[in-house]
Amino acid sequence: MVASDVDNLVVDPTHRGCVQTRRENQMGRNNSNRGGGNSNRGGGGKGKAMKYEIRADIKVNGTVQRKDIIGAIMGQTEGLLGDDLELRKLQRTARVGHVDVEMDTKNGKVHGTIIIPSSMDNVETAIIASSLETIDRIGPCNAIIKVVAISDIRATKRTAVVDRAKELLLTLVNSGEAASKTVIEEVRSVLTVGTAKSFHGLTCGPNVESSTSLIIVEGRNDVRNLLNCGVKNAISADGSGNIKQELIDLANGKESVTVAIDGDRGGEMLFMQL
Repeated sequence: MVASDVDNLVVDPTHRGCVQTRRENQMGRNNSNRGGGNSNRGGGGKGKAMKYEIRADIKVNGTVQRKDIIGAIMGQTEGLLGDDLELRKLQRTARVGHVDVEMDTKNGKVHGTIIIPSSMDNVETAIIASSLETIDRIGPCNAIIKVVAISDIRATKRTAVVDRAKELLLTLVNSGEAASKTVIEEVRSVLTVGTAKSFHGLTCGPNVESSTSLIIVEGRNDVRNLLNCGVKNAISADGSGNIKQELIDLANGKESVTVAIDGDRGGEMLFMQL
């Protein structure tokens, strides 16, 4: 063992003959300190979820600031309900949230709303709310505080969750139906596109020439819709324009001719031309 190692040796006083280096001892202390730091970071309380929200209307016959209103709330309710329901203590234990004041000053008077969230039960929350109405002065000015409502924050959130869930569900269902229809139409197009033909520029089914009957429709989409239903002897008149002579000759050679048109003006014009 070299001299530098001897200088770093220390004797463990609890074990005779047990020797360790100062460097190893220091490393052990560092690891212990790091472990202690992690345990400290794991401590500490978390804020409680608020259950209710107190909303009170305030009117002050004079000009005051927001801090004056909050100070009056804290000061004039102190000792009124005992230590268990003292606002400062309740805020320290996160049973009552931050006291917020929304105010507007007009013509030398203040009108606003006091908002206090609470994580206590409904009975204690109602007591805190009613204590606000005992405040009759803000600084040198007369004041009137009236509790407007105590709302259930959880119920409000629950309603928002339900409404949003309905929107998301409808979006999901509609997108699924659209995708399903798209798939069906793509597969079905094999039947319609593959069997639709052209007769002198007119879209028609494959059996218009061989069939003893003929169905005349307005447009090519009507032909495709009939093909989807298995009707293969339909032909498009291509709108309400001039009727092609080839279509007239084709119709004259059939035992029966059926005209399927819309009941609008375009359909009536096509019927008259036919």
